[in-house]
Amino acid sequence: MTGQVSFDSHARSVLAASVEYVNRLTPGYSGGVAYAAPADDPAAITEAVAQALTAIGHPPKSVPVDDARRLKQLAGRMRLIFEAAAADDLDTAATEINALLVDTNARPQLDRGRDRPWSLHFHGPDEQLANGWAAGCAAGLALAVGSDLAGRLGVCAAPQCDRVFVDVSKNGQRRFCSPQCQSRVKAAAHRARRSAPE
Repeated sequence: MTGQVSFDSHARSVLAASVEYVNRLTPGYSGGVAYAAPADDPAAITEAVAQALTAIGHPPKSVPVDDARRLKQLAGRMRLIFEAAAADDLDTAATEINALLVDTNARPQLDRGRDRPWSLHFHGPDEQLANGWAAGCAAGLALAVGSDLAGRLGVCAAPQCDRVFVDVSKNGQRRFCSPQCQSRVKAAAHRARRSAPE
């Protein structure tokens, strides 16, 4: 697949939110070191959710604790989807996405912002923070996996890093969550070549 990836602005936004939630709210490894997700401390979870939304340009006025906890649970489920898609196990990814769509009660709706045309958005059963983002993230992942863009959901290939990403590059060859992880792998390969006997 070549050419720029064509997710609309809403899909890009909810996929970016999915990445931020998974990377900030699930444990694992990040950049070569262990990453501990926020424990069940309300302040830590709400701060992580606020940081995730701020990172994608949607800083919240406040994050209710119940919504933060629900989004943390959602992040764990979305991690399974990214891992399945990265392993080319689209059956597992689709099964989990279908369950999320039902659980979040995602419903399509045309919305129009000021000075913007109508666009398709996905909403939860009400406008609570967690309901809206959970439904949107589920629908965004469904749009990716249900198209030829499923291979664009990835998990970092660097050693000791399992952070996720959405590859929006032209060539679709992204393997790392960040330039730092890519540099770590290149530096390690360079050191290995230099120390190899001739």
